[in-house]
Amino acid sequence: MRLKISQRTDAFFELFSKSAVNIREAVALLRDLVDDYRDVELKARRIQEREHDGDEITHDVIRRLNTTFITPMDREDIYTLATALDDVLDAVEEAADVFVLHNIVEPKPWMIQQIEVLLHAAEQTEHALAALPSLDRTRLEPYWIEINRLENEGDRVFRRAVAEMFSGDYKAMDVLKWKEVTETLEEALDGLENVANVVESVVLKYA
Repeated sequence: MRLKISQRTDAFFELFSKSAVNIREAVALLRDLVDDYRDVELKARRIQEREHDGDEITHDVIRRLNTTFITPMDREDIYTLATALDDVLDAVEEAADVFVLHNIVEPKPWMIQQIEVLLHAAEQTEHALAALPSLDRTRLEPYWIEINRLENEGDRVFRRAVAEMFSGDYKAMDVLKWKEVTETLEEALDGLENVANVVESVVLKYA
């Protein structure tokens, strides 16, 4: 059953939207990092700042959850969505950090492809979280369908990347470094699919 407007607590929706914007900005910074592969450590620190901002947003959600009597969704759903968004940002920050820690000379083409897919998914998530207060299936269903398509596209890029890395044409140490970046980017995209799954579950519950 759809909640009445008077029962909604706008602060939670605002924080979810803020978190999604923060994710999109972090992924855009990551794309800039690989597109213009200079000052990598500085760019990684900027992404780390976004991750710290994300932690604050998540903590704010949880604090409000513990002090709010009436919530706009089930408490478990609020907590699940907040932590799912936080997990995505953690993975994005980790990917940037790996470029620095492993002294990766240059990003591989498939990493750039992965980040492009990830950015599209982050943009879709930003738009969807802004529309979440409506809990309108008609508005939000195209979002989770598109995220599923992007995740499938990301899986294809990931499989081709693994095949390339283990083709025998590269040094083992390089492969290990690249593999960590590639897997972390895949984890970030999987995280956005998880966010979409949570949104779908919530919308279908209240539609």
